[in-house]
Amino acid sequence: MNLAGLLILSSIPLHAQDEPGDSNFSISTDFYSSFVFRGTKLGQGPSVQPDFKYVNRGLTIGVWGAFDFNGYSEADPYLSYTFKSGFSFGLTDYYLTGLPVFDISDTSGSHALEINAGFVNGGLSLNANYIINEAGGAGSAGGDMYFQVEYSFGDFSLFIGAGDGWHTTDGKFNVCNIGLGSTRQITVSEKFSIPVSGQVILNPEREELHLVVGFSFY
Repeated sequence: MNLAGLLILSSIPLHAQDEPGDSNFSISTDFYSSFVFRGTKLGQGPSVQPDFKYVNRGLTIGVWGAFDFNGYSEADPYLSYTFKSGFSFGLTDYYLTGLPVFDISDTSGSHALEINAGFVNGGLSLNANYIINEAGGAGSAGGDMYFQVEYSFGDFSLFIGAGDGWHTTDGKFNVCNIGLGSTRQITVSEKFSIPVSGQVILNPEREELHLVVGFSFY
């Protein structure tokens, strides 16, 4: 899922290393300085992003969310399957929690359904995304596309993404997400560490530059 925002709060989160026999169910929370989705800032101020999921071999089913302290809130159910070859396929339901959850109409529908496809090989990752329905409440006209290429080397990564529909101001296909990211694991003890991340993101289509930082805990 992306994706791409980050925050620093005053509390210090700890990450417990996985132990043998851990449940297939897990919950985690990311704290981000802002929520930047594919080059576009959503909401205002710090963003809290919980993720509850079930993982069994290549299958992942979960609900990811994002909310700030100024009224922005979303809860996105998703599922995906990753093959040993590195290919993955999935479906994400983008839902803004203030909208009627059972509204699936074209004009005011609250669910934008996106097909996701990806491939990972070493440091290289590719993904392609396509919105399959029109949902007026969610802001989707249907057919919205987004493609991204990312390459990681050590603790750093470079990425570039382009899309149309809700990803650009005029709806036309354009580059909208260029960035540099870095992740560090700050070790506290043998069983605990603090994952800290940061990204510098340029959106040339909107002429915006974002800096996001944050951490996670499980």
